[in-house]
Amino acid sequence: MKSILITGANKSIGYETTRALLQKGHYVYLGSRDLQKGLQAVEKLRAEGLTSVEAIRIDVTDEDSVKKARAVIGRKTDVLDILINNAGISGVRFGHDGNSLPETRNAIEASIDIFKEVYETNVFGVVRVTQAFLDLLKKSAEPRIVNVSSSVGSLTLQSDANWPAYQFGKFAVYGSSKSALNMYTVHLAYELKETAFKVNAVDPGYTKTDFTNHQGTGTVEDAAARIIKYALIDKAGPTGKFFSEETNPESGEIPW
Repeated sequence: MKSILITGANKSIGYETTRALLQKGHYVYLGSRDLQKGLQAVEKLRAEGLTSVEAIRIDVTDEDSVKKARAVIGRKTDVLDILINNAGISGVRFGHDGNSLPETRNAIEASIDIFKEVYETNVFGVVRVTQAFLDLLKKSAEPRIVNVSSSVGSLTLQSDANWPAYQFGKFAVYGSSKSALNMYTVHLAYELKETAFKVNAVDPGYTKTDFTNHQGTGTVEDAAARIIKYALIDKAGPTGKFFSEETNPESGEIPW
């Protein structure tokens, strides 16, 4: 049984990832910005007979909240085996017609405030949580970090006019935040390359959730399976890589 912390786990992909890992016999700390929503998620899981789970309040944008979450988990366990940095926001707002508003996604029109809001969760939040829990992860025999990213964070793909998703337009704020997250992943993996850590960026795919305004090509079950694959890799597995099995079904690896 591995001990696992998943941020943003009270709904959607994070919730399904929690559920699937519990079914595999692991222990999950279900991170939720709103503790009440986290407790409700835990209640649903326990109703299914999945009891090796507890809710942890953690707002990745709040230094004090992250420190308190670290203290709470530290009192419960000496070791954390896996950290899944799943919490994220798109920053995209949708109009009444279901279309995204350009002032929340376009490079020309998006405000600095929108950029700051998205980066605070998608980039700074990941750094904040990773650094806070690194000491517990170092005590694991097989520590794993999965940073939930997106193929829209790939500079190579986003600049390729032949890429199928190119025609759907850009998301300058969200996409650039995931590019920054990817760079952090590269450096983190490099700094831990002489250890047992495996650190990877994983795109769960274009999934139908409220995050995407319920548009998408995949299910939360598909997304969770992709994340779990790299959370549970063995010592021969990759590190410092970027994976999107939706984009590249053969090897999964995609260019930065």
